[in-house]
Amino acid sequence: MSVLDMFRLDGKVVIVTGASAGLGVAFAKASAEAGASVVLAARRVEKLAETKSLVESAGAKALTVATDVADPEACAALVDAAMAEFGQVDVLINNAGVGTAVPATRETVEQFRSVIDINLNGSYWTAQAAGKVMAPGSSIINIASILGITTAGLPQAAYAASKAGVIGLTRDLAQQWGSRKGIRVNAIAPGFFASEMTDQYHDGYLESQQPRQLLGRTGDPAELAATAVWLASPAGGYVTGQTIVVDGGVSIT
Repeated sequence: MSVLDMFRLDGKVVIVTGASAGLGVAFAKASAEAGASVVLAARRVEKLAETKSLVESAGAKALTVATDVADPEACAALVDAAMAEFGQVDVLINNAGVGTAVPATRETVEQFRSVIDINLNGSYWTAQAAGKVMAPGSSIINIASILGITTAGLPQAAYAASKAGVIGLTRDLAQQWGSRKGIRVNAIAPGFFASEMTDQYHDGYLESQQPRQLLGRTGDPAELAATAVWLASPAGGYVTGQTIVVDGGVSIT
């Protein structure tokens, strides 16, 4: 196998949650271009049709499944649907997530719990369901955030707590499932990338953070997706329990 061939995902089945918009679309498209069949999951099933078209345009098979990752039964049903359609699950990209920017003294119980339920609990329920059917050599990639490591000038207690939790979850699942199941579990901690979530930030926020970006720009979603393909593929076959920071240097400034 050549070095470039090690980055291929031919014959693999990849589940991408949060695949209806933003970074989830980039992960799905990159997985398809690398040769995988892709299972697309999101609450907004009508928007999954657009992602499915992108996947199929890359010559790959696609399945869409309406999924609320905050519901453990929905996560199990997602994996069941993937198994029924393709007979295997090789890669899970836990991308579904939401963010808020509510000052801690004003954040409601419901707002805080909703973020934790989707970002942290949802990652666990989906990984738990996938881990039951994955064969040795499979890969789980949790999408964390640099806000699980550092701050970014916004009141994001729920989001930061959820993403720090995802990093801890990644480390523990890698420890549990490495030698016993042969499943690799890693996380990616993105910095500032244009996405549906960053569209919610106030005008000028991304620009205000540019001095912290040592490379002088926000990230391209394709760069993040390429990192996921590496972790999913044989090229990342000896990497587990790690959080790969892709942030243009923000976390060290």
